[in-house]
Amino acid sequence: MTPGDPDREKLAEFLVRLRGAPGVSPALFKAVESVPRRLFLPGGIDDPYEDRTAPIPCGETMPGALTALRLVAALEPEAEQRVLEVGTGSGYVTALMARVVGHVTTFERYRRLLKAAAQRFRDIGISNVTPIFEDGRDGFPSGSPYHRIVVHAAFPAPPKQFLEQLGMHGSLVCAIGPGDGEQMLVRLRKVGSRFEREDLGVVRYQPIGFGKADVL
Repeated sequence: MTPGDPDREKLAEFLVRLRGAPGVSPALFKAVESVPRRLFLPGGIDDPYEDRTAPIPCGETMPGALTALRLVAALEPEAEQRVLEVGTGSGYVTALMARVVGHVTTFERYRRLLKAAAQRFRDIGISNVTPIFEDGRDGFPSGSPYHRIVVHAAFPAPPKQFLEQLGMHGSLVCAIGPGDGEQMLVRLRKVGSRFEREDLGVVRYQPIGFGKADVL
């Protein structure tokens, strides 16, 4: 951002709202400062830090600024962690995570979205993200175990294929519930041989997609 940039004032207002917010570590706070949200948004949006979903290509959407931040905070990200993400989208959530953790492997089934996100990562100097053009519905077993997994999709029940790829004390964040209505965003934490569930709030996610979209 340059002096006089209107986004600088919007960012400052957003950061004031974040101070003292639960789960927002100093590292995540700094990540918000260093990732220009405008770069990830479509044109025509006055305030890039409003908490409103925005349309992106391929019929997809990206979460509002506060919603995206809360999602990353729910992962309890820390340095040196290895994170698996399914559903790159615009790449904004990916970029926030990448500024905090050691490495992010992110899957996207739309080629157009993945290419655009990868270019944005390069533009802002993010080099610890591996973008993969696949639907990611089975996770990435060869790269497991992961400290954190986030899936931007809904499942009718806790997805076993992702839980099996978590390391000890790892956690998965995803939506659980019917594909055609409201679901609950949950955090499933691995404790020994069992998983502790924490409900984080009501959401509306699409069921996980199948197959790659080579044209889009």
